[in-house]
Amino acid sequence: MKGHGIIFLENRANQLIVNKSNKNDTVKLLGKPHIRSLDDINTWIFVERILTRGEYHKLGQNILKENNVLILNFNKYGILEKKIFLDKNEIKKISFSKDETENDITRKSFI
Repeated sequence: MKGHGIIFLENRANQLIVNKSNKNDTVKLLGKPHIRSLDDINTWIFVERILTRGEYHKLGQNILKENNVLILNFNKYGILEKKIFLDKNEIKKISFSKDETENDITRKSFI
């Protein structure tokens, strides 16, 4: 079994209470955030991903067992305002844009 991020993220997230917990409580429980929003420094994101070996009929390929994301929004005083927990089934429902951004700077030339 291979893991990335914070194990037992859902259990730890349940210990955080909206309008009561603060950033210090969060750091003590989960550590520093994996990702901070570019638009809002008060939005913290934590992830948990666990891969496990498949059964015989999967020929030993890795199978995604857990894929969880926790999004926390804090107010300007550092108090937790909003908590969103997404598991792998809810993440599948999120639609992403198919648009691509052109980047002329990193385009390689033939010379």
